[in-house]
Amino acid sequence: MSLIDKIFGTHSEREVKRVEPIVDKIMSLRDEMVSLVPEDADFEEQKRVFSGKTEEFKARLKAGETLDDILPEAYALVREAARRILHTEHYKVQLIGGIILHQGRIAEMRTGEGKTQTCLLPAYLNALEGKGVHVVTVNDYLAKRDAEWMGQVHTFLGLTVGVVLNSMEPDERRAAYNCDITYITNNELGFDYLRDNMVIYKNQLVQRGLNYAIVDEVDSVLIDEARTPLIISGQSGKSTRLYELCDVLARQLVKGEEKELSKMELLMKEEATESGDFVVNEKEKTVNLTEEGVAKVEKFFHIDNLADADNLDIQHNIILALRAHYLMFRDQDYVVKDDQVLIVDEFTGRIMPGRRYSDGLHQAIEAKEHVKVKRESRTLATITFQNFFNKYTKKAGMTGTALTEEQEFREIYGMDVVEIPTNKPVARIDYNDAVYKTKKEKYNAVVREIEEAHKKGQPVLVGTITIEQSEIVSALLSKKGIPHKVLNAKFHELEAEIVAEAGVHGAVTIATNMAGRGTDIKLDADAKAAGGLKIIGTERHESRRIDNQLRGRSGRQGDPGESRFYISLEDDIMRLFGSDRLMTIFNALRVPDNEQIEHKMLSKAIETAQRKIEGNNFGIRKSLLEYDQVNNEQREIIYEERRRVLDGESMRGVIMNMLNNRVESIVNKCISDELSPEEWDIQDLNEVLLPIIPVEPVTDTSEYKKKAELVHDIKERAVKLYEAKEAEFPNPEQMREIERVILLRVIDRKWMEHIDDMDQLRQGIGLQAFGNRNPVIEYKMTGYDMFNEMTEAIEEDTVRLLLHVQIEQKIEREQVAKVTGTNKDDSVAKAPVRRETKKIQRNDPCPCGSGLKYKNCCGRNA
Repeated sequence: MSLIDKIFGTHSEREVKRVEPIVDKIMSLRDEMVSLVPEDADFEEQKRVFSGKTEEFKARLKAGETLDDILPEAYALVREAARRILHTEHYKVQLIGGIILHQGRIAEMRTGEGKTQTCLLPAYLNALEGKGVHVVTVNDYLAKRDAEWMGQVHTFLGLTVGVVLNSMEPDERRAAYNCDITYITNNELGFDYLRDNMVIYKNQLVQRGLNYAIVDEVDSVLIDEARTPLIISGQSGKSTRLYELCDVLARQLVKGEEKELSKMELLMKEEATESGDFVVNEKEKTVNLTEEGVAKVEKFFHIDNLADADNLDIQHNIILALRAHYLMFRDQDYVVKDDQVLIVDEFTGRIMPGRRYSDGLHQAIEAKEHVKVKRESRTLATITFQNFFNKYTKKAGMTGTALTEEQEFREIYGMDVVEIPTNKPVARIDYNDAVYKTKKEKYNAVVREIEEAHKKGQPVLVGTITIEQSEIVSALLSKKGIPHKVLNAKFHELEAEIVAEAGVHGAVTIATNMAGRGTDIKLDADAKAAGGLKIIGTERHESRRIDNQLRGRSGRQGDPGESRFYISLEDDIMRLFGSDRLMTIFNALRVPDNEQIEHKMLSKAIETAQRKIEGNNFGIRKSLLEYDQVNNEQREIIYEERRRVLDGESMRGVIMNMLNNRVESIVNKCISDELSPEEWDIQDLNEVLLPIIPVEPVTDTSEYKKKAELVHDIKERAVKLYEAKEAEFPNPEQMREIERVILLRVIDRKWMEHIDDMDQLRQGIGLQAFGNRNPVIEYKMTGYDMFNEMTEAIEEDTVRLLLHVQIEQKIEREQVAKVTGTNKDDSVAKAPVRRETKKIQRNDPCPCGSGLKYKNCCGRNA
């Protein structure tokens, strides 16, 4: 703690002090709320009175009062409603948390302090505005549980409550979003946003705006999951053969090591020498080919120069194959089951069905494991959690551990973290780490500790990082005959129930660090008497926050408990990030393998290593955001244009602008400003102009004195042509709908191609760093140019299609690509679709009415 904090208090202490007068006001209204209606009155009568107060608050808001004005009364009302319905009354610290959440901040509340009940307060208050409140949880189980459990209080107060689950159809989702308060997972929320921006009719939308979000387990949602953007996919046409070939080659290449240079060699500017065909950097999780490796790749694929742009796919795929073999490990990063590669979540240790690594890495692993390599999917829509949640007018979050990531919350989301005091002092004892030289001795010590605790009936929760660790500990306990339950990778329907029972006298539970998150572990009397829940961590996580979450499972609401982490000098975190000097010291001490080492210096070294990794991970997420910021600006423009179409606006003005823009662009491409009218290449102009805008050809240049006159004349001809096209349709609204249909179709097709192109650009932009150029700046500049090219292509296709449309054509809205799944959903098997109309052959006239062959028009990308 700094000197300033000692004198003036920490940021959290000052902020808590600031809201205490509001808390006192809420508590002073208790008697008034209790006396609203007798507790022994008929339930419906009580509900009528409490709902009446809700209507009163709504009326006061309409009359000009603010949410802050009515907060004390509203919170006092919710507090009394919770007392009657849930039979628990909000503590003072929960009221503090509720105020912090209403202010759009993050409330850090320890495990067992009642975050779920705290959430009732700001959800109710903000729902009074009628714009909707989203309570965001990490899984369907918690969303459903909280909607049913906390929803009782909201319905008693006269509000409507909905829940969105993965299995729901659009109509059910729409109904849930139209409720005052909607409980939902972060994934469903983000995917519904993307799907809403792919629909072709307004009545297909399910969401009604992003007003206020309260994110439970905010660190998990906005930090841990922020490295993986949400992606909605369609099928790609790319071959999978290249993955298999690169896997064959990867097995033949020899792993080498980069020789580190001494300070003298660095001063002499000597270059590092590399052995083998490639080098692996475990810290940075990168693979690079050596000169020898490049030569072998070129020989294998019979190519002259791997660095050629034409060989980008080979460059990308051989690196993927090497990453799959040397950085991705079976039963740690993924498991192979039923001829499929299934990802294991690094934070929960749970298998994630349906989720796939992006950029082709998943296919590379499939090739490595000799399972069927699935075709790469095409990205139809994508967004990062950072950009998605920043679209909310107001957002707040709660978790037991956020303070270590406060800088990221401030920088990325504009939210500060306020640590809320505990209702009762924490009685848990946190022991120093127990360190051993080898992993074997560490696991033996863990088992001895579990055995001792089990003998006296003390419940034990063993937290592991990987599936492998949980299986090692389980096998050792089975040998000793100690009964235990294991929760790892495979999601268990009874997971929450098993975790809740981990506090029973004599229970031994092994769980990946995050299993059952959001579930309180309650102790029975015998367990308390035996010392409370004992937490044993089998390894330090990369993030201090995850370690703190494991510790926080014990010692809820003043309960007794203890925690200790067991680590070895062979653990990855020590091997990769521990200082060499530290290792030298411990080796010099000649400590026997089976002897426990405890030293402040070692604990500090571990924390320093964790800080390093946290900094690296923050950098990765920040970089992802910087890249997606480019996409986000473009996405906003496209989605806004789509929404105008969905809203039924007349797009005639937009079409006229496009018409004029195309004329100017074509004339400028064909005719230079420096040339006189006699020098103009009219044939070239007509060849480019007429297939798009079939006006009367320009034949005589003598009537024009300058290019501007020519542009003006062609614009007039184009407008007259368009007006003639409009006149062919008896009903003007028919033409307006055709404009909307064609514009929507062209925007969607071009946007999806653009997303794909930007993805390719993103994969290759890292090479810019070799030319001492900033990859992000290069990505922004190139992305800007590509977006301009896309908007020009949208204009050209829209104008061409509209000027060639025929009255007898049946023009209807249709989705330009079929969704095959998402990167965070189970893929749902669907029945085969039968063709209802005759297939269009490549040389048939295009059905859009352009007069061109299908292969030269709408079928170009089919």
